[in-house]
Amino acid sequence: MSSSTYTVTGMTCGHCVASVTEEVSEIPGVEQVDVVLETGTLTVIGNQPIDPVAVRAAVEEAGYQLG
Repeated sequence: MSSSTYTVTGMTCGHCVASVTEEVSEIPGVEQVDVVLETGTLTVIGNQPIDPVAVRAAVEEAGYQLG
């Protein structure tokens, strides 16, 4: 198992969290996504190391930025 933590900027509500969670969950190899609105923390757990470029692209697809 591999775990990586990022900071997402621009989220303001539960819908934002759901959007980021949905997009990041679609990355191959991702098994769990935890997003904390209050801190902007995104934790990605996968069965292999997850490419940070893919995580950034997924977050941007959801309409937000990695800090």
